[in-house]
Amino acid sequence: MSEFTGEVVLVTGAGSGIGRGLTRRLLQAGAKVGALDRDPQKLESLRAEWGTASLATAIADVTDSDQLSEAVRQLEERLGPTDRLIANAGIGQATGFWQFNSNDFSAIVQVNLVGVAHSLAAVLPGMMQRRRGHIIGISSLASYRGLPLMSAYCASKSGLNAMLESLAVEVAPLNIQVTTICPGWIRTPLTQVIRSPMPGILELETALDTMLTAIARRQRQVAFPPRSAMVVRFLRWLPTAWSDRLIGRRFHRHRSDPSSVSTT
Repeated sequence: MSEFTGEVVLVTGAGSGIGRGLTRRLLQAGAKVGALDRDPQKLESLRAEWGTASLATAIADVTDSDQLSEAVRQLEERLGPTDRLIANAGIGQATGFWQFNSNDFSAIVQVNLVGVAHSLAAVLPGMMQRRRGHIIGISSLASYRGLPLMSAYCASKSGLNAMLESLAVEVAPLNIQVTTICPGWIRTPLTQVIRSPMPGILELETALDTMLTAIARRQRQVAFPPRSAMVVRFLRWLPTAWSDRLIGRRFHRHRSDPSSVSTT
């Protein structure tokens, strides 16, 4: 995609899954990519696979605002000012209420929501000063309503949507665009361990095609695949009691204890 040629794109959670796929595709499209991840081995693997002057990497945990800001500063020194931020870093695990652990809940929210806030804080001042930029948040169809065993994940992604909605209105006069991407299930290392049904699961390359098209066009929001997006929207529009009943029937019919529920 020629839209990315010469652009500086920062990607959080770039070491694996969606983040690694986006990094690879952006490099192929001619972008300069700043890859951020908390796992040095994953970054080393990325450099070994895609070693190029257009790729710069930095170790950073998105929950550590100071570490993240310093990492972004170093990447911008090497690559130039950030044109686009793809806030992709995310985690997920089952958070059912039969054995509820608030520390697990907090950890997911810290990465998936607060981590995005830290990422924004690291790049927004520069974008606002230059009066241009593009913020992309990788959310989920799970943001549309709460789902059994996914309370923390759903809450974190719903919060992310709301934060990006607020941001989009505030920064529009500064020529800064905001894109919220809400995918369904995607086949990545994190979803391989899930034992519950994953209707409409997409192959990674197919999902990346949709994401990159939305990013290139600077779409405000995209939710996919279409059938799954239609279902979650329908459940959201239904009266709460009806929606609860439909989801409850499916949950109890396929009740399981997945070790992970992340889609990113």
